Amino acid sequence: MKKQLLIILLLLTSISYATSLEDYVDTKQCDQIVDKQLYKICYSYKYKGALSGWVTLYGDKVNTKDDIKKRPRFYNEKTIPMKYRTKYKDYTGYGKDWNRGHFIVADADFDYDKKALNKAYTMANIIPQSAKVNQRTWTKVERYGRTLAQKLGYINSISIAKYDNPNNKIGNDIVIPTTLYRIYYNNNAKFERCFKYENILDIDYKSDKLRDHEIACNKLKNKS
Repeated sequence: MKKQLLIILLLLTSISYATSLEDYVDTKQCDQIVDKQLYKICYSYKYKGALSGWVTLYGDKVNTKDDIKKRPRFYNEKTIPMKYRTKYKDYTGYGKDWNRGHFIVADADFDYDKKALNKAYTMANIIPQSAKVNQRTWTKVERYGRTLAQKLGYINSISIAKYDNPNNKIGNDIVIPTTLYRIYYNNNAKFERCFKYENILDIDYKSDKLRDHEIACNKLKNKS
C-alpha cells in the first residue's frame, strides 16, 4: 500500500512539472501555421509576421559555432497568400534601425545541414528586430538554447511576439513587434525557463546579461 502511494506521488510530481506547447500558444489565434518540417510558425495576416513558433533543438546537432559558412539567401514564403506575405525587399533601407531578425530558429540552430539551414531563411521566420536586439542581446538567448540542448540532450523552444503598437510599421505594412519572448523546457529534466526582450532601438547592450531578461513563466502561460 505504501509503495503504491509512493508511485502515485511520484507520478503526480512528474505531472506537475509537465509543460506543453498549449500552455503558451493558442493555435486558434494563428491565421496560418507554416510547417517547415523541422519547426512551425504561427503566422498573422494582420501583422504580416509570426505570432509565435516552436522547435525542438537536439544536442547532437546544434553547435555554438557556425559550421556552414556560406549563408543561404532569404526567400519569400510561397505558402502564405501574396497579400499577407513578408518579402525580402520590404526591409530595404531599414538596416540601421530594424533588421531582418531570425525569430523562431537562428542560423546556428540548423547549420549542421544545408537543407535544414535553408529552412531558417524563409521570410516567415523573420520579424523586424531592433538592430541592437538582433545583433547584441537576442543572440544570447539563442546561444543559451543551443547550450541547453547539448547539456540536456534536447530542448523545446517557443518564441512569442507581442504587437502592442499596430501602427508602428516598416514597408508593406509589416508591424514591428513590441516584445519578444523565448521559452525553453525539457520535461524529462524538469526544466523550464522564460525570457523577455523589449524590441526597442535604444538599449544599453554593453551591460546586458541573459539573467536580466528572465521572467516567471507563469506570467506567460495561457489561463484556462
